[in-house]
Amino acid sequence: MIDFKKTGVIFLAAGLVLSGCSTKDNSSSQTQKKEIKSISLEDFTKNIGNSDYQFIDTRSDESYNGFKTDDIKNGGHLKNSIQYSATFIGNVNKDKEGKFISDKGIDKNKKVVVYDTNKDNLNKVADKFANLGYEVYKFEDYKKFADNDANKEKLVSYPEYQNLVSPKWVKDVQDNKKPETYTNDKYSIFEVSWGEGDKAVAYKEHVKGAYHFNTDWVEDGPVWNLRSADEIKKNLLKQGITADKTVILYSDDASAAFRVNWALKWAGVKDVRIMNGGLKAWKNAGFETETNVNTPKEETDFGTKIPAHPEYNISRAKEMAQKVKDEGIKLVSIRSWDEYLGKTSGYDYIDKAGEPQGAIFGFAGENKADLSDYYDPDGTLRNPQEIYNLWKGQGISETDKIALYCGTGWRNAVPWFMTQLTGRANTYFYDGGWNDWQLDGSLPVDINKDKGQKPDAKNDYK
Repeated sequence: MIDFKKTGVIFLAAGLVLSGCSTKDNSSSQTQKKEIKSISLEDFTKNIGNSDYQFIDTRSDESYNGFKTDDIKNGGHLKNSIQYSATFIGNVNKDKEGKFISDKGIDKNKKVVVYDTNKDNLNKVADKFANLGYEVYKFEDYKKFADNDANKEKLVSYPEYQNLVSPKWVKDVQDNKKPETYTNDKYSIFEVSWGEGDKAVAYKEHVKGAYHFNTDWVEDGPVWNLRSADEIKKNLLKQGITADKTVILYSDDASAAFRVNWALKWAGVKDVRIMNGGLKAWKNAGFETETNVNTPKEETDFGTKIPAHPEYNISRAKEMAQKVKDEGIKLVSIRSWDEYLGKTSGYDYIDKAGEPQGAIFGFAGENKADLSDYYDPDGTLRNPQEIYNLWKGQGISETDKIALYCGTGWRNAVPWFMTQLTGRANTYFYDGGWNDWQLDGSLPVDINKDKGQKPDAKNDYK
């Protein structure tokens, strides 16, 4: 690790007191590495809002979203800051790093201020940016800044930040440490995938103490919409799930845990969390796994009438089409570009290709199992604001009423989760998706083969 604390000459520039340090790196042959400087607490605070500066948050999603990690007093991120987590380093193709960083909106013509409570992570990102020719300023006193109540108005926490948690948070729950936002004394952890526990491939190795959740327990063919309220109640109680129990979900599949999260919220479970990064992140944190098949204790009383939140679900295609007509809701397709063009239905059990008439492309991935447009290089969830910026480019404004859908209600569960996390209003979940729309036969359809190339998702790191 390079030691950036070695200070050199004091410079006075643009009203700043900056300490320089030597950062010569012979490994960079194409771009001359720039000197990394430090910025004081006073100058950091003074230049918030200065258009010549960009502020880069190098912390985890959970810290950025609102958790008070490293014992800071006020959580969240600096308003208008850009997130570039230190865990991206080493996970981006070196030939694509330059574009990947600039696609985040990080501008080489501006002074780039990186901040973090972890100095190793701060140095890692500062070094990477300097190697690529950015003018970088390190801010090492972020905890002091965030501990000052006078700076609270400069910070943003997402309204439901607690919904996305780290493996460390989950481990603290297991260890009875009562981590931030956890006030319960009852919890269950579920690995989510299709199939019964002893046959589910993703459950072969799992978080120690976790149960398996079969997605068939909440949905049924041929449309693959939610099962009846009575069936879901029966299945949830069998798994020991009640309205008052904290339920922690994760999945190897990009959308399975999010699909079940939506179903549990619809049913009435009050506290549902997603473990960010799944089993990979759990193992990277050094936590224990097992191969045992765990069986939860069955419950008898769910605690509320199912569904507690029927408004979370627009179930069928005709209902959705009527709402589009009456309420001006924009349909947003969370499907692959080939599905959107009508080249493929995306599924071997869906006969027709196409999209509901007027649907807007909302990004996804290469196929029904891929949501790479919504994930970061380290396997964690992408920053929601980046997704909203993509949507804006597609003609979707913050105030629009939108209904998210995919083929059968899985992929759209990820952006729906993001909208709940950030408090984005007027967002609906259309469960029936393209499958129910094409089965109806009477509803208008678009074939978009003249749309050309897929819009840039600004997330090419492989």
